[in-house]
Amino acid sequence: MQYDVIIIGAGVAGLYAASLLPKEKKVLIINKRETFKCNSFYAQGGIALAKDRDDIPLHIKDTQEAGAGLCDEEAVKILSHNSRSVIDDLIARGFEFDCDEAGNLLYTKEAAHSTSRIIHAGGDATGRYVHYFLLKNNQHSMLSDARVVDLLIKDGECYGVTVLDNRQSTNIYAKDIIIASGGVGSLFEYHTNAPCISADMQGLCLMKDIKLEHMEMMQFHPTVFVNSDNAQKLLLTEALRGEGATIEDENGKRFLYEYDERGELASRDIVSKSIYDYTKKTGLKTYLNLKNFDYHYFVQRFPNIYKNLRDIGFNVPDQRVPISPAFHYAIGGIKTDLKARIPNVKRLYAIGEVASVRVHGANRLASNSLLEGLVFAKEAVNDILSNTKPKKTLEFEVSDEIMSLKEDKSKKNELRQIMWQNVSIVRTKSGLNDALDRINALLKENIGKLLKFRLLTAKEIVLSALAREKSIGVHTISQEKE
Repeated sequence: MQYDVIIIGAGVAGLYAASLLPKEKKVLIINKRETFKCNSFYAQGGIALAKDRDDIPLHIKDTQEAGAGLCDEEAVKILSHNSRSVIDDLIARGFEFDCDEAGNLLYTKEAAHSTSRIIHAGGDATGRYVHYFLLKNNQHSMLSDARVVDLLIKDGECYGVTVLDNRQSTNIYAKDIIIASGGVGSLFEYHTNAPCISADMQGLCLMKDIKLEHMEMMQFHPTVFVNSDNAQKLLLTEALRGEGATIEDENGKRFLYEYDERGELASRDIVSKSIYDYTKKTGLKTYLNLKNFDYHYFVQRFPNIYKNLRDIGFNVPDQRVPISPAFHYAIGGIKTDLKARIPNVKRLYAIGEVASVRVHGANRLASNSLLEGLVFAKEAVNDILSNTKPKKTLEFEVSDEIMSLKEDKSKKNELRQIMWQNVSIVRTKSGLNDALDRINALLKENIGKLLKFRLLTAKEIVLSALAREKSIGVHTISQEKE
């Protein structure tokens, strides 16, 4: 069970990293559930990129402005300067983005972008199309329905992982390990993430003294249909507002201009907080109005949203849809350098949503997420391939820990409620302290290791939120008297 590279996660970041590793390398991709159960699969809007050399400074500026001054400027430069090359690489491999009749890429605009620079595939199914393409062309081994439950680290170097497969734990070794396991959606009662995205690796890293950063920066998407019993709520992509959808209250009033002159095209954090505040003040429900769309264009441009909304009874685009903000994206994560390396552990990398390379700052610019996964997957692989130093092999004992208990399920649901009520769009110091007390109490109970992962990650989010006393970007501390 010795490999050159182990990749934890089979979303776009992990699969693109695998695609860049030569066929002769012995690579293992470890996938927690079915291959489609990842956030990449559900990414609707598209991929942002600097269209040409002249657009690079504008893309950098838009990204930094959305990030409210907390972006790492060098990371943003790497993202933008390399955006065209990763897209061209996908196209050269045979991937087809949506084009006009002349074969030119179709660009659309989304909130907080100064120009139309988002490309898409399958209308509103970009993530699904890219994910399927990379999966179909993958030439490396994959272990599915298995989860990583330990990192094998000694003297500041990672030698492999422990995998739970069919309730049995096994050690698998590699020269290099890439974590690409996604975000933290299942920590929140209302979210748009794949159901199995549950903050395992973030919690495991905390147990291994690997630093997480900016964990208070949790992004909530403003336009989500939450009136369903499914854990995963229906996302209504930013591209809808970019192309003419409006937000209004139940009386038809477009109230967003009271909060920002850009209205529907303000950044996600502003729109989410505006909806939250307006609903709290007025008690009125909020809707997404799609009447500006021509029927035939809507069906062609947003086929999946059209089908999903029709299936639950909405006559779109004529009928408006009730919306609410819901958790969408973890901006913070495992701290890495600009080569995706985890600083204090050799031969260990993190890419995609699980990582914090500080490219998004305090608020991710729309459609920069898939781009980040692609660009920094390439940075990680380039670093791995350039490291030709031999690595000694070590063998570790297989840990024999209790992974889950029957009572853990109800505690997971309790945690989701704690996080949604106290650590979501607008936070108060008293609410955060209450969340911290309740999470600490759960950690003292008899629980399995998998639940401990979630609780430790949730605790880190709360501690990070308490440490940042001023509102910025997606992190909002209410100044109201408690």
